[in-house]
Amino acid sequence: MAEANTAANTQTGILGWVERTGNRLPDPVFIFFYLIIALVVISVIAAVSGVSAQHPTALDENTGSALVIEAVSLLSPDNIQRLWVEMPKTFTHFHPLGYVLVVMLGAGVAERSGFFAAGMSKAVKSAPKALLTPVVALVAMIGNHAADAGYVVLIPLAGILFAAAGRHPLAGIAAAFAGVSGGFSANVSPGQLDALLFGITEEAVGASALDPTWTANIAGNWYFIVAMTVLYLPIIWYVTDKVIEPRLGAWTKGAVAGANDEAPVEVDGEKASKGLRAAGLAALFVVGLWVLMVFAPGTPLVDEAACEGIPAADCSIHTELRPLYQSLVAGFFLLFLLTGWAYGRAAGTIKDHRDLVNMMAESMKDMGYYLVLAFAAAHFVAMFGWSNLGLITAVHGAAGIESTGLPLPLVLGLMVIFAGLLNLFVGSASAKWALLAPILVPMLMLLGISPEGATAAYRVGDSATNIITPLMVYFPLILVFAQRWVKDFGLGSLTAMMLPYSVWLLISGVLLIVGWFYLGIPLGPDAPVGYTLPSAADPAIMQ
Repeated sequence: MAEANTAANTQTGILGWVERTGNRLPDPVFIFFYLIIALVVISVIAAVSGVSAQHPTALDENTGSALVIEAVSLLSPDNIQRLWVEMPKTFTHFHPLGYVLVVMLGAGVAERSGFFAAGMSKAVKSAPKALLTPVVALVAMIGNHAADAGYVVLIPLAGILFAAAGRHPLAGIAAAFAGVSGGFSANVSPGQLDALLFGITEEAVGASALDPTWTANIAGNWYFIVAMTVLYLPIIWYVTDKVIEPRLGAWTKGAVAGANDEAPVEVDGEKASKGLRAAGLAALFVVGLWVLMVFAPGTPLVDEAACEGIPAADCSIHTELRPLYQSLVAGFFLLFLLTGWAYGRAAGTIKDHRDLVNMMAESMKDMGYYLVLAFAAAHFVAMFGWSNLGLITAVHGAAGIESTGLPLPLVLGLMVIFAGLLNLFVGSASAKWALLAPILVPMLMLLGISPEGATAAYRVGDSATNIITPLMVYFPLILVFAQRWVKDFGLGSLTAMMLPYSVWLLISGVLLIVGWFYLGIPLGPDAPVGYTLPSAADPAIMQ
């Protein structure tokens, strides 16, 4: 790590400016606290100035016209009282908190038992040499569910496997890094990231009061993230084999890294295979259980009465399946928990129930920083709602965008680019979305774009530039992995190697989101790209 830090201090040019600027930024927790202070000041000024807008969906009971919403000072007696009295509620009712903690209870067991690492290693090691690059990239993108294991296990393993195949190990590290981090949002199924982002989205929708009936569905971007995987896979494959590896040159130093290299810790091969078979059976059990709850008599995960009193043409099967979608957080918790436990029991990494409980407890320890961040973010989002500034800004922002005449898909493309640029300075996906969502989600809803659509656009920009910013928390670790093979490989070298991936992932991501919205393809089950306000109230904006 010392070598990585030394290299970072000598960075020059634009990369040096990005690094110096980012390093001067405070921790995201304090960014939220500083923003809260600024929000208080702005709310007082806005309230005194009489800033207002017409509510897009609510009507004034006295006049029957659109309700006028006015900026409210956060220093008003009611808001001061609410801040101190409701502080525990504000924190514990922050939607992402429950979603993420539940999923991570199970994911922590799957990671610590060795299931995630064994599954990734098995998939990559079994790949034919001709398909080594795409298999590494695909496993890396799917490995996003494994959180830290994707970085700590798969990336160094990819270097070893490339060297064993007579290929440059840095090409393997680059392909794995591009998949795990550049393709951070791409996957074949929803996971903890979806729970995290949609929890924040739900909080933003709730604070806006535009649609009290909208609830988060963590499968709301399922189709879209699968499409991202399909799109990103050939891009990473091409850039690795045709751009990066030719520049690195032939590798002639053998399949062993430097003397200080530490290969990923693995369970005995036979035990690992036994554990993976047990985990597969556990996964089938969970899937079968959910299928049973959908199709069995009584159908606990289907609301058969949801369409009563609604014309058949206006009620889709997705309306009845809403309990199923809402159960997916618990479903992923159980899936990760049981597969991790089954693997651990078979492989010998879990001896008894105490080991299982300890792994769950350790996963909660890892969430300590997130809890602190969530406390700050929860109050920022809540206070934004109390001041009415979020909705007022969204209403006027929507009017401003409409006045430009820009097509909505192009607006989303610009949003992707903005998120990618912001990602160079603030690495945390949850921190950035908690900052942006209170304004962007309701603003895009007013423009006819669903909350799922806003979330999809954000996640494209959030991931593409992860691999070129030294402020990404795993960036120094990847540098160390690279230096095991090439000792003078510096921070600038790593950034330059990853830059082609970042550029092509960002360009393709923008084209994907723009094309997706032009075609109007659903982003997931019961997740259309378009959105209609739930009320016939006049959405005109007070200028």
